[in-house]
This record gives sequence, C-alpha cells and structure tokens, in this order.
Amino acid sequence: MPGILSEPLDDSGGRRRPEWHRLPAEKGLTVRHRTTGVVGTVVRFAPPLIRLRDHGGRVHDLPLADGAFSVGGKTVTLVRPPTRPAEPAINFTASGSIAPPRTGARVAVPSRLLVEGVHDAELVEKIWGDDLRVEGVVVEPLHGADDLVTVIDEFRPTPQRRLGVLLDHLIDHTKEQHLASAASQDNVLIRGHHYVDIWQAIRPRTLGFEAWPEVPRSMEWKEGIRRWMGFGGTTGELWRHLLGRVNDYRDLEPSLVGAVEELIDFVAPPPTD
Repeated sequence: MPGILSEPLDDSGGRRRPEWHRLPAEKGLTVRHRTTGVVGTVVRFAPPLIRLRDHGGRVHDLPLADGAFSVGGKTVTLVRPPTRPAEPAINFTASGSIAPPRTGARVAVPSRLLVEGVHDAELVEKIWGDDLRVEGVVVEPLHGADDLVTVIDEFRPTPQRRLGVLLDHLIDHTKEQHLASAASQDNVLIRGHHYVDIWQAIRPRTLGFEAWPEVPRSMEWKEGIRRWMGFGGTTGELWRHLLGRVNDYRDLEPSLVGAVEELIDFVAPPPTD
C-alpha cells in the first residue's frame, strides 16, 4: 500500500471545496467564530480581520476566512457590507430651527413685524432672518415707539394682515406699557422685554463681562455703555462690535427669544395642507 507521501500534494483536481452562504458583516450582527467559540457582535470589518465585541464587553480581532463563522447555527462566509449613501447632515439656523432647503426668493406676505429701531431689526435679522424669509415676513423699524398707535391705525390690521410689535422696556408703569395698552386691538400682538435697550438682551458673558452696568439717568444709556467699556469709536461702531459677538439664540436672554418667536408665529401665514 502506498504511503501518505505518495498522494499528490495539490488536490485541486480532487474533491471540491465546500461553498458557504456569503453574509454581509453588518455592524451589530451577532456571529460565532467556529474555531475559538467566541460569540459577539460585529464592530468593524477590516480584512484580514473582523472585530467582535462579546457579551462581557471584551473586544476580539479574529481572522476572516471562508466558512470561519456561523450565524444561527449555519456556517457562513462573512463579506464586506454594502456601502450606504451618507445621510444628509442636518443644518440649523441661528434661531435653532432646522434649516430648510434653499429655495428662490419668496413674495412677502401682507403681515409685518415691527421693532423699535435699526439695532433691533439687525439683531432680529441675524438670529431669525432665515425663519422670516421662509415665512415671507418683513421686519420694519418704527424708529421709536411714540407713534405706535398711529402706525397701527394706518396699517389697518385684518386676520389676513396681522401686525406683530416688539418693544423695549415693556414693564409696568412705563411709557412703553401705556403705548402698548393704547395700541391694543384685534390682529395685533405686542410683546417685549424688560431691558432698557435691545443691547441688554445680549447675555453679558457673550460679550466678556458678568453684568451690564447701571447707567445714570442723566446720561444717554448707549453713551454710558460706550464710556463704561472704554470704547473709542461711536455708539454705532460699538453696536456693530457687539452684534459681531452674537452667533445664535443662546447668546441672547430667554425673554427676548421667547417674545420674538411668539411674534413670528403670530404673523406667519397659517400652514397649508
């Protein structure tokens, strides 16, 4: 009888090698390594190795080979999982809303959002501009609230033509509170914050200090702030500097954020089916 060395070393022409089901090694798939008995979930597929994490949390790097693993008691050959297209990144506006897809310019709706001055309008635009453009709402400065009643009467609000108004220093027993009471009517919503000026609605820590200073009543408030900060330029230049430090709604006081968002909801057109 011939010995074992008399057999051909290459048996490619003899018995066919078994073929096993090819299974994508998706992350989280539970498999068993047939040689070592290790059972774990797939963490990473990186030929010539595959990384598994067992039930105890230990990580195992095991060699890949045809039929080296089993799933549900059936022998398989693990292969690279198909590449999936990356999910689109979710972008947010400065107000914290999910940014909509870019579209063309929208015709403005009849409703309006009124603010006291140019600085108020610039701050609202920086944080809520994307939201306002989606809704088609225009922001207009009043250049002071003294003529609020006349402005509202001339606007002639209707259910389809609403008016939202943002006022500074809207607290009891102030001029702004009396104006708001006198101007109150249907299809008009007046909201505000308790700060002397829109500047104060920026959180102090956003600007690098702990609190806004007290400015004597004998001095114009913005000028007092300019002097307190030791700023060499004009108050207009100081405002541009302050506004540049504001990135999103988190840099503003919650009372202003809540007031503006309520006003936008009020003047925005109702959703359509």
